[in-house]
Amino acid sequence: MDPITLTTDRLRLRNFVVGAADGPDDTDAVHALCQDPDIRRWTTVPDPYTRQDAELFLQRLVPDGWRDDTEYAFAVEPLAGGPLLAAASLSGRGEGVWEVGYWLAAEHRGNGYMTEIVRALAHWAFTQLGCVRLVWRAEVGNAPSRAVAERVGFVVEGVQRAGLVNKGTLRDCWVAALLPSDFGLPSPLPYLPAPERP
Repeated sequence: MDPITLTTDRLRLRNFVVGAADGPDDTDAVHALCQDPDIRRWTTVPDPYTRQDAELFLQRLVPDGWRDDTEYAFAVEPLAGGPLLAAASLSGRGEGVWEVGYWLAAEHRGNGYMTEIVRALAHWAFTQLGCVRLVWRAEVGNAPSRAVAERVGFVVEGVQRAGLVNKGTLRDCWVAALLPSDFGLPSPLPYLPAPERP
């Protein structure tokens, strides 16, 4: 899929840019933002996070994901213009299931930006990617990420033991899901919920 741009009331979700020596380039911004200890602690970015890590992400991982239709990573900036403030992505897990991931610059937390971003990505996933189930996972204890997911409407389904790998260590994670019907949208496949127990 060719890179696209999504917009919300306040934000633009666009493709990351790697330019020529005198052109636009997100490498420095990604490198600087990923020095945040909370981003390094709670996400799977490398720690320490070097400029080479940012270059690998922008020059190889992002374009490979878009080309292979396996991961769609977006840079987020203010709609009116301004610096990079977040990154968010959708990763394919097969059979119409996608997983959302995100991080936000510390100085922009508490403004509702990430909720806005995840809602936009969820709507795009349900209307353009044939998504039947959007998954959110975070290491147990990452309360700010969970708060975003719950504000968007994700239903927390429980804890997966050793559910994700972060910095070479298996960690327990919360898992939650959002369905097209949670957004008032039709699903590409019919859904038959389990009967309620008497």
